[in-house]
Amino acid sequence: MQKSFLKRSWVTISIDTLRNNLRIYLNYVQDSCDIMAVVKADAYGHGAERISTELQKEGIKNFAVSNVLEAVELRNAGIKGQILVLGYTPIDDIDIIYKYDITQAILSKKYAGDIIKTKYKIKCQYAIDTGMNRIGLNADNIKQCENDIRELSKKLILTGLFTHLSVADNPTEKEFTNEQQLKFKKVIQSVNDLNLPYIHSLNSAGGLWHHDYMSNLNRLGIILYGLKPDNTNILPKGIKPIMEWKSVISMIKTVKPDETIGYGRSYRVKNIMRIATIPTGYADGYNRLLSNKGYILIHGKRAPIVGRICMDQFMVDITHIPEAKEYDEVTLLGKSKKEVLTADDMAQLIQSIGYEVVCDIGKRVPRVYSD
Repeated sequence: MQKSFLKRSWVTISIDTLRNNLRIYLNYVQDSCDIMAVVKADAYGHGAERISTELQKEGIKNFAVSNVLEAVELRNAGIKGQILVLGYTPIDDIDIIYKYDITQAILSKKYAGDIIKTKYKIKCQYAIDTGMNRIGLNADNIKQCENDIRELSKKLILTGLFTHLSVADNPTEKEFTNEQQLKFKKVIQSVNDLNLPYIHSLNSAGGLWHHDYMSNLNRLGIILYGLKPDNTNILPKGIKPIMEWKSVISMIKTVKPDETIGYGRSYRVKNIMRIATIPTGYADGYNRLLSNKGYILIHGKRAPIVGRICMDQFMVDITHIPEAKEYDEVTLLGKSKKEVLTADDMAQLIQSIGYEVVCDIGKRVPRVYSD
C-alpha cells in the first residue's frame, strides 16, 4: 500500500482481487483462446500501467487499447506482448505505430489504403462489421470482404481479423449474437488459407455466455475489473470489484427546518438535520446526476446526498449516524461493514453503466494499490 497520498478523495485498487478475477474468468475461457486484456481508458480508470504490468506477471501477452498514446504508454512501462489499438490512429501518426511495434485496427478499406501510402509496413488487424455498424468491412458482402482482406495482406503485415458482439450481454438477444458470429465465420472461411494468427469475436460477456471455436483470443475488459457488462447480468461467484473510492468528512453542522442546502437551494430541510460535507465533487468525476438522489456509506450505514453535487464537495444527511465525526473515512464506492455500494449500483441511480462511473474518476483522485 502506498504510504503517501492526499487523503481528500482517493481510490484503492486491490491487485489480489484483480488476479482472482482473472483466474475465475479463465475457468470459462474455451480451450482455443488466450486472453487479450482490454486496458483502454487507463484500464477503465484503474491505471493502465500498473494493471497491465501485473497482468503481464500473470502471463497475459495480449493487450488492447483505444489509441496510440495509450499503446506507447504501455510500451514505455515495459509491456512486451502484442498491443492492439482498437480505434483510429491519425495517418500522420502511423510512424509511431511502426516505431513501437504496435498493431493497428484497420477501420475501413479507405483507411487501409491511406496507411499503405505512408510506406510503413505495420502490423494490423482488419475489423469486420457483423451488425454493430461502428467500424470495419461489411460482413454482408463476403466477396468484397475477401478481396479487401487479401489485397491488404499483400501490402501490410495482416495478423488477424476481429469483430465486436454488440449484445453478447443480453440473453434475450442471443439470436442476433448468433447471426453476428455466423457472418464472422463466413468471412474467416473465405480467407482461411491466409492462416492469420489472431481471430477474435469474444468480449467479456461473449467469453462467459457464448462460444466461438474459430476465435483464439478472448478480449477481457469490464469483468476483469469486477463489474457487469450490463446491470442485469449475474457474474460468476467470486468475481468482485477491484476498486473502492474513499473520502472523508471535512465538516459537520446542524441545519434547521426551512433552511436550504447547496446551489440552487434544491434541498429544503424539513426537520433538524445533521449534515456532513464530503470533499469530493464532479471535478473528481463524482457524477452531478447523483444530486439529491445518491448515497454514500458511513460506518456501515447509508447517508443520502442532500443538495447538488458541487465541483469539489457535496453534502450528506448523517442525522441517523450519531457516531459520525469530522475526519472520519467514508465510502463512495466499496464496502463499509455489511453495506456494499458498487459502480453498477451507482450507475443504476443515474441510468448509466458501471463503465462510465469508473472511467469518469478523475486524475486528481490518487490511485492507491494494494496486494
